[in-house]
Amino acid sequence: MSLKNFHLAFITICVLFTGGFAAWCLLVPGLPSMFSAMGWISAAGALLLFIYGIRFFKKAKDVIV
Repeated sequence: MSLKNFHLAFITICVLFTGGFAAWCLLVPGLPSMFSAMGWISAAGALLLFIYGIRFFKKAKDVIV
């Protein structure tokens, strides 16, 4: 596995875990209000990681490794 493919796989895993944590924080009832803030911050982080992954994929297409 090349470094480029590892990077793409790592970004994908990070997006999934961050999105899952955000969903858990926002959808589980009865959690303290601090978890709501952490959920929104995690959702924003997942979105930013997703955008970064798309930009990296477009840029890495031209790189031959």
